[in-house]
Amino acid sequence: MKILITGGCGYVGTVLTHQLLMDGHQVTVVDTQWFGNHLTPHPNLAMNKQNIREVDAIPLEGVEALLHLANIANDPGVELNPTLSWEVNVLAGQQLIDRAVRSGVKQFIYASSGSVYGVKDEPQVTEDLPLMPISVYNKTKMVAERVLLSYQDQMQVHCIRPATVCGWSPRMRLDVSVNMLTLQALKNSRITVFGGQQTRPNIHIQDMVRVYQHFLAKPELPSGCYNAGFENISILDIAERVTARIPAEIVVSESNDPRSYRQNSDKLQATGFLPKYSVATAIEEVIEKYHSGDLVDQDQCYTVRWMKHLELNQ
Repeated sequence: MKILITGGCGYVGTVLTHQLLMDGHQVTVVDTQWFGNHLTPHPNLAMNKQNIREVDAIPLEGVEALLHLANIANDPGVELNPTLSWEVNVLAGQQLIDRAVRSGVKQFIYASSGSVYGVKDEPQVTEDLPLMPISVYNKTKMVAERVLLSYQDQMQVHCIRPATVCGWSPRMRLDVSVNMLTLQALKNSRITVFGGQQTRPNIHIQDMVRVYQHFLAKPELPSGCYNAGFENISILDIAERVTARIPAEIVVSESNDPRSYRQNSDKLQATGFLPKYSVATAIEEVIEKYHSGDLVDQDQCYTVRWMKHLELNQ
């Protein structure tokens, strides 16, 4: 299959691109490469270093499925430049899917976010609950979903709402909870937890990739939104799981981030998907990669820190 991935050089995109090439697909990647390019050359890989706002330049000829992962990530990253974030996260997506329909693309898979739910008291957050986004990032994701789903009569549109992703990627992120707390324990023998009682769902990066593989293999699945999160645990619980493997002190501080929810992924599992990996797997990976020297703590691993660096040098 000929597949186009926006954000194919990102944290999830790098692992996903590698896997789809292993599966035998012909893959085109569109990415600004702000955070570098950790993909290795492959005869079935076409690399395009470009901004997705340059929609007319994106090569869609012959593309059967489009995986749209490119976005300005996380709450503080979006707050650096809200206007840019709306243009990238919403407007570019609308223009991209409009071109995709006109180009004959059959399936559009969108990487949304479980954070669109905001703060929820329900014990199980399902896809039919109202969305209450509380940050600009959450709002861009919610609006993008609505815009993209308006095209579902013309193509299959699957909006995936991932939990917080964890685990190893060559394009590593150390500003997501499991990875960050594990690194703190390894480097400092001390973990700082803000709040701690907020419950968040988690998904291992390999399972995240498997979710996208699942939808590519089942394009006939009904258009709509699907949760993808399997371990609903508190930030403090994550820290305690880390310290069970690495002796470290846990220091709890106040938090101004009230988001707390328990994601229910029964709808996804009803389509035949079952997770294979866990938070524990991610913790082990970070430990292993740190000790092997593959994991280097550097600015590129932190979205906001590196975006500020890029802004200063533009």
